[in-house]
Amino acid sequence: MFHLVRIAALAIATSFALPAAAERSTEAGDWVIHYNAIATEDLHPSVADNYGITRSPTRGLITVTVMRPIMGTTGEPHTARVTGTASNLAGQTRDLSLREVQEGKAVYYLDTFRIRDEETLDFELEVRPDGSGETHAVSFRQQFFVD
Repeated sequence: MFHLVRIAALAIATSFALPAAAERSTEAGDWVIHYNAIATEDLHPSVADNYGITRSPTRGLITVTVMRPIMGTTGEPHTARVTGTASNLAGQTRDLSLREVQEGKAVYYLDTFRIRDEETLDFELEVRPDGSGETHAVSFRQQFFVD
C-alpha cells in the first residue's frame, strides 16, 4: 500500500506544475499513455529522495506511464520500452534515457534532463508496450519557469 502512496505523491507533484493541462494523456490503440514534464525543484523533497532525483532549478523530470484501460478501474499498468528526445526551439536535441520504476503493480518511466528558465522543449516519445507489437508516438511541448 505504501508504494501506491509514493506513486500518488509523484503523480500529484508532476501534475500541479501544469494547471491548464493537469491530465496529460493520449489514447493509443489499446493503451492510455500518461506523460508529464516538470522542473525537479517542484518535487516534494521526500518524493525526490525516494526516487533518487536531485531537486534543482536547472533539472527537468519527465514521467511516462502506460496503462491498459479496464472498465470500472483506473486501468492496469503495463511495461513498455520508452525512448525519446527533447529539443529546444533552437533545434538542440537531448536524448532521453527513461528508466523503468516498478513498485508492486505500478510501472512508470522517468528521466531527468537540463533546463533553463523560460525554456520551451518539444518532447518526442516512442512507446512500445511489451508484448503488443505496437509502437506509439507521443509528442508534447512544455515551457519551464524556474527561479
